[in-house]
Amino acid sequence: MFTLQVANNLKLVLVEPAFAPQYLTIVTRERAYLAAWLAWPPHANSEDFFLTFIKQSRTDYETGKSLTCAIVLNNQVVGNIGFNNINHNLKTVELGYWLSAQYQGRGIVTKSVAKLIELAFTEMQIYKVQISAAQDNHPSRQIPERLGFQLEGIIRQAENLNGRMVDHAVYGLLSSEWHKP
Repeated sequence: MFTLQVANNLKLVLVEPAFAPQYLTIVTRERAYLAAWLAWPPHANSEDFFLTFIKQSRTDYETGKSLTCAIVLNNQVVGNIGFNNINHNLKTVELGYWLSAQYQGRGIVTKSVAKLIELAFTEMQIYKVQISAAQDNHPSRQIPERLGFQLEGIIRQAENLNGRMVDHAVYGLLSSEWHKP
């Protein structure tokens, strides 16, 4: 199984069915918080929702379309991260993430994104990593800004977020711009 060690107590693990109850616990506890920037939390009301998500994610991983991992801190799922789309022709990936509110501000996502960038550029021979975030989601936008991404533009009305149209800030980092840690 795919596992990527980020720090002593932090790893990224390919999603697996055993994670469904932990995902449900987070979403049940933080539904309103997560729904402010993600479209799916209002619909995530059972383990079956997450089992379906995990099954599709693993199929997409096996066919090279994506890489979806749980963020695991001290052996507990605290969020999700991955390459939502891998374009082998263009050698690009779209990176996305979310984290439980109670674990914010500890550098967990920044470290995890940095590790996936390293994987993309060194092992996958990717040319560009892209991150999109709602324009007003400043905590999420700080991640690519902190890691040296360039703001490539604002896509107007890019997403219907639970009945609210939001603009997306699109960031990109080219392999030639990346500075290995």
